[in-house]
Amino acid sequence: MDGPDGMGGMKELVEEIVKAMVDYPDQVRVREVAGTGTIVYELRVAKSDLGKVIGKGGENAKAIRTILSAAGMKQKKRVGLEILED
Repeated sequence: MDGPDGMGGMKELVEEIVKAMVDYPDQVRVREVAGTGTIVYELRVAKSDLGKVIGKGGENAKAIRTILSAAGMKQKKRVGLEILED
């Protein structure tokens, strides 16, 4: 299923990855903000889950961003991830 940006199920993929990492999966929200040649995924999680999503030294966040970036290259779009606390 393609979103408005043609990126397929990337929003859903981010949701599933993050839900598997956190204690409160029901509070995981991903919003897709598409611009010209750019897509930003805004990720909201419970305050207590923020550290799990970011990971030690930012490793978990970096891994999610790497996946998004690779998918974006295929579509010739820049893709970003913003992690926000709910």
